[in-house]
Amino acid sequence: MNPAPMLSVIVPVYNVKDYLGQCLDSLIDQNFSDYEIVLVDDGSTDGSGAICDQYAERYAHVACLHQPNGGHTCARQNGVRACRGRYVTFVDSDDWIAPDMYGKMCRAIYDTHADIVVCDYTSVMSDREVRCSNPFPAGFYDKPRLEREVYPYMIYSGTYFKYGVAPSLCNKLFRRDLLQRHLLRVPRNVIVGEDALASYSCMLEASSIYFIDESFYYYRSNADSVSRRSVPVSRLSENHTVFDTLQQVIDTAKYPYMQRQLDYYCVYQSLLTYELVFKSMAYASDDFRRLFIEECRYAPIRKAFLSVPVREIAGSHNKLYAFCVRHALYRLFRFLLLH
Repeated sequence: MNPAPMLSVIVPVYNVKDYLGQCLDSLIDQNFSDYEIVLVDDGSTDGSGAICDQYAERYAHVACLHQPNGGHTCARQNGVRACRGRYVTFVDSDDWIAPDMYGKMCRAIYDTHADIVVCDYTSVMSDREVRCSNPFPAGFYDKPRLEREVYPYMIYSGTYFKYGVAPSLCNKLFRRDLLQRHLLRVPRNVIVGEDALASYSCMLEASSIYFIDESFYYYRSNADSVSRRSVPVSRLSENHTVFDTLQQVIDTAKYPYMQRQLDYYCVYQSLLTYELVFKSMAYASDDFRRLFIEECRYAPIRKAFLSVPVREIAGSHNKLYAFCVRHALYRLFRFLLLH
């Protein structure tokens, strides 16, 4: 058997044939050779799986797995089980990366043996590109420096709402055993927030992290993304799973300042979800009222909305929504959604 590569790149694939070629070509064209690419076809029905097979046949360092549709988290977890690299990273199949991404990020590992390496990324929209940068100076952070400078702002930077470290798994390289411990515990039904569950848990356990102040990853921000349209009621219970799991895996006794960050994250994710879920239900008053009151009474949500000052929440509508959640004012909330 060939020796284990330095890096495994896992790409979950589901019905993205229009973008998949650009993504895979950017992975093939790296100026770095000590890596493998693991494509996980998640039951695609548009021919994406056949494209994956073509790349696996053409390139020796590309492997392809096929599975029944199980979702993004399931595909990532199966990719991690199958990969051999000492470090692991991910690429979403409609995104792409710069040709020097893995060479420069692995150089940081060779030089410092950091458990995690983090770079900036660029959000690409139809009319503009926005670089998303970490607020921490570039360089090596050992555990004392992480506890002093990074952890107090890791999830919530202090500005509503800006992450300290964006939760994406795609702009980070993780030591494989560290990632496995946390990614394999992420519930497969979580569609939004799964990155946060894995990445923040890994960062808190890590002995060291290296930050690079260059943008290598290009995230395609589609106008019709699931996060931008109405979503099913099940998203509310998925949010609960994320909030509960974060509360369980983050040791707020050891890091008391993390509780404030979790509260702000909970408020942010809840407000992001409520308009998408409830707007399409606003005319069904019975279901609307019941679900809204249940949300207001759900312990982590109630605690978070009572803890975060309304004045610190960005956007007048968000402020009003938060006031409604804090006081369980479903009629006013419904009125605001409809006007």
